Amino acid sequence: MPRLDDHLWRGPCAKGTKHRSHPRASARGLVAKAGEMINSSGSGPSLLAAHGALGTDPAHGPQSAGVGGQGSSGHVNSWHHHLVQRSLVLFSVGVVLALVLNLLQVQRNVTLFPDEVIATIFSSAWWVPPCCGTAAAVVGLLYPCIDSHLGEPHKFKREWASVMRCVAVFVGINHASAKLDFANNVQLSLTLAALSLGLWWTFDRSRSGLGLGITIAFLATLITQLLVYNGVYQYTSPDFLYIRSWLPCIFFSGGVTVGNIGRQLAMGVPEKPHSD
Repeated sequence: MPRLDDHLWRGPCAKGTKHRSHPRASARGLVAKAGEMINSSGSGPSLLAAHGALGTDPAHGPQSAGVGGQGSSGHVNSWHHHLVQRSLVLFSVGVVLALVLNLLQVQRNVTLFPDEVIATIFSSAWWVPPCCGTAAAVVGLLYPCIDSHLGEPHKFKREWASVMRCVAVFVGINHASAKLDFANNVQLSLTLAALSLGLWWTFDRSRSGLGLGITIAFLATLITQLLVYNGVYQYTSPDFLYIRSWLPCIFFSGGVTVGNIGRQLAMGVPEKPHSD
């Protein structure tokens, strides 16, 4: 049996050993906690910076959204403003060209209108200038729009001097159709077709311009046939159903000319805003 003094000696020693080991464990725990606190304090600023970068601050969020909304609204208004301006300019150009060119046709008795529809000093029916102005506005806006959708911006001779020369050549082609006398209308039509293609090659040379010019010539010729068929007006010596065979050449060159004017007006205009 163990003696009493052994028990008394061993007891305090064991307890002392336990107490000595416990402070060491506590110290190790404190060191670990301190390391965790240091790490967390070091990562704190980065988390705050990331939080601020995401813009989750409620005080600044609505303000940023408001500024973006105002910028988008201003861009839309600017685009519509430029669209209206270009439309008015193109409409005016179409009206002036219609009055001048129709005067040439009437003076040479190429185009005949009934007496009751003669309403202006330019010897033209009242509805001709507005219709030509509207057509010029549509064509002039369509050319840069098609260029944008095709991803082929027109860069050939983009200056107003070239556009004015194109207008002069177009007026010259119309003047030739009224003044030149050929043995037959076929020779006149071939000559005007060559001049119209020369106008496109000199001032355009784009595939979109060629395609739109042909489309415009076809649609305008079809509409003219319907108008003449219904007796609105008539052509002297028609050789292409109810009209002259050279008329599609005039429409083609006119489409190219007005298209170049519309392209020049569209330079520097902000792009059309995309709706979300």
